[in-house]
Order: sequence, then structure tokens, then C-alpha cells
Amino acid sequence: MFLFSKKKKPSEDSIKRLEYQLCLAKEAGADDILDISACELAEVPSSAFSICKVLQKKVLILHGNDLRSLVPKGCFIGALATLKVLDLHENKLTSLPDDIGQLLSLQVLNVEKNHIKQLPDSIGDLRHLQTLNVKGNSLTVIPVSVGRMSSLRTLDISENSITELPKELANVRTLESLILDAQVMRYPPASVCTAGTEEVQRYLCSEMGLEYCPPSQYLLPVLEDDGGKQEVDCVDGEEMAWQSKFMDYEKRKVQKHLEKVIFEKDLEEKQREHTQLLLLNNSRKEDVLLSVKLEQQRLELGVSQQQRAQETERQKMLDKARLAESNIMSRISDLLLDNKRQAKSAEFLQALEEDRIRMEHLTAITQDEANSLRKKEVASAMQRMLSESYSLRLLQEAREAKTQILVSETCRSLDYMDRKFDQVLSLQQLDKSKAISQILQEEEIQKAAFEALQLQKDSVHAYIRNQIKLIEAELMQLTKLEVKRRNLDTENLQEVLADQRTALSDILQQLLKQKDQREEELRMVLVEMEQKSESNQQNYWMIQYQRLLDAKPLSLRMQEAAVDADLGNLLCKLSAQHYLPIIAHQRITAEALRHMTTKDLRKLGINEVGVQKALLHWAREHTLCRKLVHPLQAPHSNILIDGAVLSSQVIFLPCGHVCCCQTCSDALQSCPMCRGTVSQRVRLYHG
Repeated sequence: MFLFSKKKKPSEDSIKRLEYQLCLAKEAGADDILDISACELAEVPSSAFSICKVLQKKVLILHGNDLRSLVPKGCFIGALATLKVLDLHENKLTSLPDDIGQLLSLQVLNVEKNHIKQLPDSIGDLRHLQTLNVKGNSLTVIPVSVGRMSSLRTLDISENSITELPKELANVRTLESLILDAQVMRYPPASVCTAGTEEVQRYLCSEMGLEYCPPSQYLLPVLEDDGGKQEVDCVDGEEMAWQSKFMDYEKRKVQKHLEKVIFEKDLEEKQREHTQLLLLNNSRKEDVLLSVKLEQQRLELGVSQQQRAQETERQKMLDKARLAESNIMSRISDLLLDNKRQAKSAEFLQALEEDRIRMEHLTAITQDEANSLRKKEVASAMQRMLSESYSLRLLQEAREAKTQILVSETCRSLDYMDRKFDQVLSLQQLDKSKAISQILQEEEIQKAAFEALQLQKDSVHAYIRNQIKLIEAELMQLTKLEVKRRNLDTENLQEVLADQRTALSDILQQLLKQKDQREEELRMVLVEMEQKSESNQQNYWMIQYQRLLDAKPLSLRMQEAAVDADLGNLLCKLSAQHYLPIIAHQRITAEALRHMTTKDLRKLGINEVGVQKALLHWAREHTLCRKLVHPLQAPHSNILIDGAVLSSQVIFLPCGHVCCCQTCSDALQSCPMCRGTVSQRVRLYHG
């Protein structure tokens, strides 16, 4: 890219041609023509104006140059007053001088193939102009003053943007040839323009209310022959006439010689000045080029430093992404291995069978248990359980309803939700004694309370819920990693991440099916218990509720007694009570956990990554359980996509992406990230 634009210099041949033509025009006996065409001129030399004025040239030919204006600075168009022919075609003129009307002797004006957009009004003052050629320009209108050209015989306005002719053209009675683009004319109509010059003139005369007369009735003088004045021969003084002619010739010869000497001196002086200017320009040019080169080197150095810094930062980001990716892949492999072991474990199936046998034993109620029923205590616990379940369900329904209604009717929904929450609060403030008495009397409420406690106490159901939470957390981490890699334009491990996500999605679907299956089994147990209950037995469900509260295996109570109380609470919080026998059998304490690693815990049979990290963190900090936050139980539910933070509340299956909220997911049929079809949506709830 050039920093400085410069004019194109004429070639050496063009300069020599110009000098030759100017010298030729100054010599004695030269004709009345000044031809400086095809000299690559950007402007007319001032010497050309001087020659035309002094030697009274009648023809000036300037075609085939790069002229942008006719009159150079310091000159006047009046110097060309003797011209009869002015040829300017094939230049770059954008306009003609406003005072071109001063060329009163002009008979031919040719400005073909220029860039003229408008003709000056003074062109109408060229009363002796016979030929006007403006073909191939950018004209849109013809000035009204053209009607004053009383000698115009030929007018060429083709290859312009002219669609209308002025009515005043009818006043040009000498017009013999009118050349235009007839197909694009609107006035006169194209049909009239196609018919020829005579029909156009007849049409314009009728519009002006004039009588049409053919141009043959008007005689114009042709171009004057380029000869000198004819001298009248004197019959009586022929010799004297010849002597006077010779004297005049000698005087003109001496005058021409003097003018030539003066011209040569001026030319030499101008060449000297031109050489000095050229040298000065070259020195300045070298200085500018040197400064530009130094500036360019400085900019290239800065750009290279910036690129190295960006590359270093990008490498750091890639290293961080690879580290996070390796961690996630390690967790995923652990989860997959644990899932395979759990799926193939015979002990897990044996535990399910023993749990079913234990639930069948619970259906039998003895008289001693009926007598030892703590009615008020059990009823109070049932009331709390039902109240919490009902309140949670009402709050969840109210939250979802509020989210949907806020989109359309915010004001009315607020009042409605206030009444809804007032209803919930009023329900929570019911008289406790009435609720207890109602629970004691209504068997269906007792049955519902027992069912809720049964789901809460069921270890298999709790284990499945915990596994679902871990899978959801890993899917969210995978989605965040995919977004981060996409922003970094790295796609080398996208297929690996997709395979891992697909495997986790399959495991999540299997766990959801196992969860539904376990709930269905518990409901079947409940149906069997209901069938076994006698119609005349009182407080059946309250006795079952009390037994479920108190029913802990002896081995489990012994293990809980042997294990540290804080460690036992931590396992309960993590829903990992099934690891209590391992910890009790190995006699693991907080001091022993401080010196253990994840590999040691995996060897003992504790394969869940989240439980491993929580145990090691508790051992190091040894703080209260409520301050421990499992890194995979409460994942951050916001994902950064293209600079925007999205609240992710839904997992799309089968692809496994976590990239949408609950409100937006209802209207989506395909995943926004992979465009895969959504067959199932899993709602995420974060504490």
C-alpha cells in the first residue's frame, strides 16, 4: 500500500514530442495549427496559450491526453479567441470553462469521450459554432442556451444519460444532423426520435408554436481556408510590392529568430529549475522512505511481540483446558468403572433381596407393638413429614407457575402468588393438635406419611439419587469444557468428549429407569402391606411408620457406634451410609484418613469420586459437617456461552448437554449446542 500518491510523469518520448510541436509552431512560415495531442499532459501548458495568442492559431488539437481542465492557472480563455477548431476528445475533463462563450470565432468543438456532467450556459454564446460533439460523457440535460446557437449544423449527444431535449432547440434552424440515443428518449418520444432529425425539429417547432423550415434555406460559411491574406497586386508597382514582401519576410524572420533564442533560454532555465526540483524531491523522498521503513520495522516488532504474548496466553489457556479435561476424564472413567462394578455386583442384588424380605417382615404387626404405639409422637412426626412434603410441593408448583405467568402477566401474577403464599403460610400455622388428631383418625394420611418416610429411608433409592446427582454434575462439567474448547478454537478432542458425554447420558437414563423401578417396587410393597392389614385393626399405618423409624439392623447400629460421630454425619449428608460397614470394619479414623489418598480409598471399596474427596477434605480440615460442600453435589449452574451467562436447569437426553433453563427448554425440540433431537428432559434442582 502506497503511503503517498503522486502524479504519473509523462514519458520521455511524450516530452520530446511536446517540445518539438511547440518549437514547430513557433517557426516562421508555420501553419495555423497547434497539435500537442498524445503527449500525456495532465494540464495544458501555459506556453500553448501564449503561442495561440501571439501567433493567432486557428486550430488547437489536444486529444489523447489526461487533461482534467482546459485553462491552467494564470491563464485566461480569451487567449484562444482566434481559434476556429478546438479538439479535446479522449481526455478526463469533468467540465468546460464557464466563460467558454468568449471563443466567438469557434466553429468546431469536439469533447467526445470525457467525463463532463454539465455544459455551461455560456455555450449558447458560440454563435459561429457549426459542430458540437459531446458523445460519450456523463450529461443528463442539455442547457436551454443551446437554442441561441444560430449556426449549429451538427449536434452529437449520444452515449449520455439524456432523456429529454429542450424545446428551445427548435430555434436552431440550421441543424442538419442530430445524433442521440432514440430508445431512451422520453421527450420527444422515442418514436419521433427514431424518425430522424427533421421529425424531431418538426415536433419541437409544433411544441413552440413555430413554423418548421428546412435547414437548406439557411446558408452558413464553411471553415475558412487556412491561408494568409491575399495581397492585391498592383499593376503599376509590381516590383515595389515584391520588395515590400521581401522586407516583411526578413523582418518576420529576424523576429522569429529572436523569439526562438528567448524560447531556448526560457526552456534551459526551466530545465535547470526542473532538475533542482527533481533532486530536492528525490532527497525528500529518500528521507520519507527511510522514516516509513523505520516506522514499519517498529510496527512489525510490536506486532510480533503482541503475537508472542497472545500465543503464550493461548498456550496457558490450552494447558488449563487440558488439565481440566484430564481431571474430568479421570472422574468419568471412575464413574464408568464404578457403574460396571455396581451393575455386576452380586452383593447389590443380595442387599435388594434382603431389603425386600425386611420390608415383608415389617408388614406383620404384633399386639405388643400395637400396645407400645407412641401415638402422639408418631402422629407429630407424620404431621411434620406431610407438612414438609406438602409445603415443598406447593412451593415447587408455585415457583413453576410464577415463572410461566411472569412472562405474560407480571402484575396480576404477583397478587396471585402472594395469595398462594399466604395460603401456604396459613396452612403451616394450623393448630398442631387438630393436625395430630386428624392424622390419628385418617388412615389415608397415615399411609401417605409412611410412603414418604419409606422413600426417604430407603438406602437403594438414596444411592440411586446420589448417583444421578453425580452424573448430572459431570454432564454439566463436560458441557462447560466443550464451550471453553469451542471458544479457544480447539477441536482435537471433541470426539472424545462426545463419547464420554454419550456414555454418561446412557448411565443417567439407566439410573432414572432404576429409580422409577425402585419407586414402583416400594409402591408394590405398600400395596401388599395394605392387603395384609386387617380391617378391624386400628392404627395400622402408625405402627408401620414407628417401626420404620426404629428399624435399624443391629449391625448398622454397632457400626454407627464404632465410627466417629462427625464422620457418620458426613456420610449421612453424602447419602453414603452403605460405606459405614467398610469404615467400621477397617477402623478408619480421622487421623488415618489424613494420610490416605484416593487410591487407598478405592482399594478399600469406596469408589465414588465425590465421597473420596469429601472424606479427604474432612480429614484435613476436621470442621463441622455443615461447612463441607461436595464439589460435585452443588455444581455451578451457570454456563458462559459467547460472553453471556446462562442459567442451566435442564439436561437434554440423549445428547447429555446442560445448556438451557426450564422456561426456554419447553419450546425447544433440538439441543442448541449439537442440534440433536431431544427425547427427554431432566430437571436440575440445586441447593
